[in-house]
Amino acid sequence: MTDHILALVQESAWLMLVGMTVVFAFLSLLIAAMSLLRKLVERFPDTTPVPQQPAVKTNEPSSTVVAAISAAVHQFRKDNQHD
Repeated sequence: MTDHILALVQESAWLMLVGMTVVFAFLSLLIAAMSLLRKLVERFPDTTPVPQQPAVKTNEPSSTVVAAISAAVHQFRKDNQHD
């Protein structure tokens, strides 16, 4: 019985070691690939200019927003009249 348990523990330790080695190797490969891609991107930068849109900011709401709010206030007042 003890030999059977010892064999199972040894097998589980071996599987754990193999699994951790595979994961470590995969993560190392992933880091190497990311580093290579970073170097390639730095070597060949994107030279296309990005067109800049002038930022137009006004503090006034658009006419459609004013119309919607006005209609909502008018409807609210009409529904809540106390005669």
